[in-house]
Amino acid sequence: MAKNVDYLIIGQGLAGSLLSWELIKHGCSTHLVDNQQENASHIAAGLINPITGMRLVKHIDIDILLPCARQTYRELSEFFKQDFYIEKPMLRILRNEIELRKFQQRIQENAYLNYLQTELKTAPDSINAPLGMIQQKQTGYLLTHSLLTCLKNFLQEKQSYQVTQFDYQDLQINKDIRWRDITANKIIFCEGYQAIANPWFKYLPFQLAKGEILTLTTKQTLAPELLLYGQWLIPLNKHQFRTGATFDNINLNTNPSVQGKNTLLNALKQIVPALHSATVDKHQANIRPTTLDKMPFIGLHPDYENLAIFNGFGAKGSLQIPYYSKCFVHHLLRQKPITPKVNSQRYNNHKNML
Repeated sequence: MAKNVDYLIIGQGLAGSLLSWELIKHGCSTHLVDNQQENASHIAAGLINPITGMRLVKHIDIDILLPCARQTYRELSEFFKQDFYIEKPMLRILRNEIELRKFQQRIQENAYLNYLQTELKTAPDSINAPLGMIQQKQTGYLLTHSLLTCLKNFLQEKQSYQVTQFDYQDLQINKDIRWRDITANKIIFCEGYQAIANPWFKYLPFQLAKGEILTLTTKQTLAPELLLYGQWLIPLNKHQFRTGATFDNINLNTNPSVQGKNTLLNALKQIVPALHSATVDKHQANIRPTTLDKMPFIGLHPDYENLAIFNGFGAKGSLQIPYYSKCFVHHLLRQKPITPKVNSQRYNNHKNML
């Protein structure tokens, strides 16, 4: 049965799902196509951490991105009558003198005071942290799998969701877009790492990275805080937690590996020795759609104005996607300019060299 929509969206990760939600809020009709294979969003920790890296650097746009993410997830929680974003303080173990000195510097900077407790914490006996710990504020994590399930059901109820393998050869590009029995004004690709095979956007410099995550159960009673120690630990309840994630830009597959599992378990054992006997419940792996310059790809194709991309959020999707989905919708509906640093057309010269 033929169907005409405003936007055909490919991929039901966090990017495609939240973009669909935002477009529908603005009265647009959408049709989302997904192959229903597990993607990076499904297994992602959804961690939101304003200050990262050995140098304790505050995300440059955190004061814009974080309020928008909170508001979006609150709105979705109210709509679906369940919580998706869990706010928890994060304890960060100082691993060397460089991090300690950087912490002492950061607490003298006003821009960091909303995100860092100023006093150094002594670690409990159960945690191996001779230099102590610091507490980061305004941190939390998104229950991505639960949110994606709710949004999928929402789209299915609207008859705006289809499970199938999208074949690029089936796409007809004229004044409008035609795919099978769907006609659309625009098609937006939100395919995650699979975009490297997209014939129209594969010129963009993705820099993919495989990540592995473990879910474990322990007889120990877990502290409620998030823990950061080079890896992260998220307590799901008093006895179950997740830890991750590895970073591998060579073995780009979605298969859990013994090496990845051992990397995570060894890091955990060094920091919290009592958890060495925890039982692994689940071991997951997927590929992050990271980019060369660490900024997402958002915008229209330089030659086909009815082809667009919304992708490349990497490990910061839960923080960035709510804000940039609003920005992109404003661009699509009101021609509001896309910020140059995330506009996919920043790489047009690269395309012309191919």
